[in-house]
Amino acid sequence: MKQIDRESMGALVKLGFFFAFTGISTLILALTLSNGSFGDRNEYKAVFGDVTGMAKGDDIRIAGVAVGSVKKIEIVKRDKALVTFGVDSDVPLTDNTHATIKFRNLVGQRYIALAQGSEGAKTTLKPGSTIPESRTQDALDLNVLLNGFKPVFQALSPNDTNKFAYEIVQTLQGESGNIENLLARTSSLTNTLAGRDQLIGDVITNLSEVLDTVGSRDRELTETIDTLQQFVTGLKDDRNAILNSVDSISDLSDETADLLVQGRPALSEDIKQLNSLTKNLSTKKNLNTIENSIKILPIKLQKIGNAASSGAEFNFYLCELKGSITIPAIAGILPETKVDLGGPEGLHTGGPRCEQPGYTQ
Repeated sequence: MKQIDRESMGALVKLGFFFAFTGISTLILALTLSNGSFGDRNEYKAVFGDVTGMAKGDDIRIAGVAVGSVKKIEIVKRDKALVTFGVDSDVPLTDNTHATIKFRNLVGQRYIALAQGSEGAKTTLKPGSTIPESRTQDALDLNVLLNGFKPVFQALSPNDTNKFAYEIVQTLQGESGNIENLLARTSSLTNTLAGRDQLIGDVITNLSEVLDTVGSRDRELTETIDTLQQFVTGLKDDRNAILNSVDSISDLSDETADLLVQGRPALSEDIKQLNSLTKNLSTKKNLNTIENSIKILPIKLQKIGNAASSGAEFNFYLCELKGSITIPAIAGILPETKVDLGGPEGLHTGGPRCEQPGYTQ
């Protein structure tokens, strides 16, 4: 009997340990699922315009990590929602903290994501403080979004539909402001295009006329392209001659440059002498002399013409030509050259008249 009592006592002890372990595990699991915490939490509030789907016990997260839970949701100012939530005391919030409601899953559960604003406040948000509506953002209205994709969902299988909806939520949650801006700008663009319908139509009509004209000139355009191709082919075949011409032009430019360099001193001297001549001619005395000569010259020419036309007062005969001309050297091109006029013996051209008495060579 004593042995049976000992066995019963051992089983009772084991059963007690089992219930204790099971109770503790259940308590820990319940606290985990309900975002319970053994530590102290600071209480804060936030004002939202719409908290549809939000419930007591939903997560409060920072960078995806659960740091608290929703404690209470109530109506304020008739059309606003005031959410009271707790955050672990070892997680301080700043004065510019923003609160955004996001989707936790496709079932419709939400959570509040806390993030520090871009202005970077350094002061700590006091427990009991309220985050105003200007720093909160409601969740994306998933029903409206999914209704818009209803024709697409009808063509998909249930698994594909769930996957597609999940990807949409993951992509668009918390981005309703950007989506609204995108849709607004898209609407503005479509309205602008609609307002320019007449202009776009005129452009398309004119473009059609241009294409028709080009199409009607297909033969001429083809001939032009063929001619251009032949011209380019000719340039290609004559490229050696063209390159040789360019080389010759380059050589000529070099020779001309050398000629100018060698003739520059003489040219400079001529310009100086010409300057002296112009100064001499520009004096008042010489200008008067030139002016008088120009005035008298027509009268003298008229008198000489009258005298020559009235008789044989002027009889000139060329009987013999003899002499030489020296052509100066051209630097780098020709040497100095002497040319005899009429040859070494001269040139006799007079004839019988030159044989009359009184002829002098």
